[in-house]
Amino acid sequence: MTAYETVIGLEIHVELATKSKIFCSCSTTFGADVNTQGCPVCLGLPGALPVINEKVVEFAAKAGLATNCRVANYCKMDRKNYFYPDLPKAYQISQYDLPICEDGWLDIEADGTGKRVGIIRIHMEEDAGKLTHNDKTGHSYFDVNRCGVPLLEIVTQPHMNSAAEAKAMLENIKEIMETIGVSDCKMEEGSLRCDVNLSVRPIGQEAFGTRTETKNLNSFRSVVNSISFEEKRQIRVLETGGKIIQETRRWDDELGVGYSMRSKENEQDYRYFPEPDLVPIVLPQEKIDALKESLPELPAIRRNRYKTVYGLSDADARQLVFVPAFANFLDEAIAAGATPKAAANFLMVGIPFLLKENNLTENQIPFSPAILAELIALIENNTISSSIGSQVLAELFSQKASPKEIIEAKGWSQVSDTGLISQAVAAAIAENPQSAADYKSGKGQALGFLVGQVMRATGGKANPKMVNEELKKRLS
Repeated sequence: MTAYETVIGLEIHVELATKSKIFCSCSTTFGADVNTQGCPVCLGLPGALPVINEKVVEFAAKAGLATNCRVANYCKMDRKNYFYPDLPKAYQISQYDLPICEDGWLDIEADGTGKRVGIIRIHMEEDAGKLTHNDKTGHSYFDVNRCGVPLLEIVTQPHMNSAAEAKAMLENIKEIMETIGVSDCKMEEGSLRCDVNLSVRPIGQEAFGTRTETKNLNSFRSVVNSISFEEKRQIRVLETGGKIIQETRRWDDELGVGYSMRSKENEQDYRYFPEPDLVPIVLPQEKIDALKESLPELPAIRRNRYKTVYGLSDADARQLVFVPAFANFLDEAIAAGATPKAAANFLMVGIPFLLKENNLTENQIPFSPAILAELIALIENNTISSSIGSQVLAELFSQKASPKEIIEAKGWSQVSDTGLISQAVAAAIAENPQSAADYKSGKGQALGFLVGQVMRATGGKANPKMVNEELKKRLS
């Protein structure tokens, strides 16, 4: 049986976080009432003239600089001609032969191996509208709100060979775009989605196989599952003597299957020509240099700093940097005096859980980094135990008060009274003789159980260190 290699390239679509659309002043607010954010420019009505949004150009240049691209001093917009029901003017304003960014790269890591993935180009374009189909009535409904929302299309080289590598590349793009502030990358809202171009070839063959394009994948899960499905499908076709057809495909995430959508267009099918209603875009080098200077610390550099300066593990650094709001909060908490590892733990476990429970996003932590630093200090100076600290954290989500005020109001100050702890320890041993015997026979985990019993009996307020010491003394 022939061994095959999978070859993958991505076309990543990033919806830009501008307040208005790319060629008009219509709002880009997500979730607005249907057909309330449109105008003659969005619809391409006769006599309506587009005007490019300067912020879109700035965001595109910043995205290129952050992904090691060459940003052009001169570029232009082009008209891409095709008719889809969600493009009412039957063409899309995009970029063709002179994109704003070219020849970039990003380093990724997947399955323990590093790789550099090339970026062919980044270009600006407008999004299409949205169709909603009603299978019961046979009707389709068109919403103009998304027409003209500004997009960047990031086109990679076919340098990836697995679903894990494609996922790592998409994750890399997501954290960079969020970090530099050009997109919120909310995949569930379509702010980040990608098309997967995939082919297979016998290992050792230089020529690429015939590729297919799976469109509009808007979750990491969909990207991974669709790649797994498509590479297996193509190999099965070739192994049974069939021929791969160049086509555009769709992915059904619920059923876990891909299916043919239409034959794949070629460049000549789009009949590109320079957009006659827009002048070329000129970006002086001084402007590009200023945009480069304005970039924040990029994710790869931040991850390295978290490991070398803060002493965090690689896994912890990656988890925190992947959510820029958490990474920013961590830096500010540490600047306010928090211990790096303690602050990181809260941001990886306790805070995400409470955000989800309170239906908040990562940008809506209801207290300041300085408050988290204060809470950590109270735990570390033994004013409260770590378990009480978790309860204080929960209270910070429901009331505007300092940790100290919450502790005083709840009577949660840690018990360090030797006599009280000694009594609680004696009671725990008396009530759990088997655990005491297990510890004496060398089963160390039994001590943890006894500590838990003491903490429960004292409402979590006993000093854990003193409890451990007293238990060991009595059981030795």
